[in-house]
Amino acid sequence: MSIRLGNSCVNCENLLEGNTCKKHGVQVGNSYTCDSFEMKAALKTEQNCISCVRFETSDCANPQKAAPGMSCNHWAPQTASA
Repeated sequence: MSIRLGNSCVNCENLLEGNTCKKHGVQVGNSYTCDSFEMKAALKTEQNCISCVRFETSDCANPQKAAPGMSCNHWAPQTASA
């Protein structure tokens, strides 16, 4: 089973504060989606050694270079939820 980022309202640029849909004017939740979904464009800056589960462990692919603010192709989140 593949896990993918869903087209839910949480990832839509039409979501306003208070979980209100700008396009439809209704309250929405994490499991809502619609045909007007537009993905939020955002840079993910939290992916670095500090947030990696392998940081300072024997599983680290680059133990000599790993440091706060750095990242690599072996990055894995410390916590994940689906």
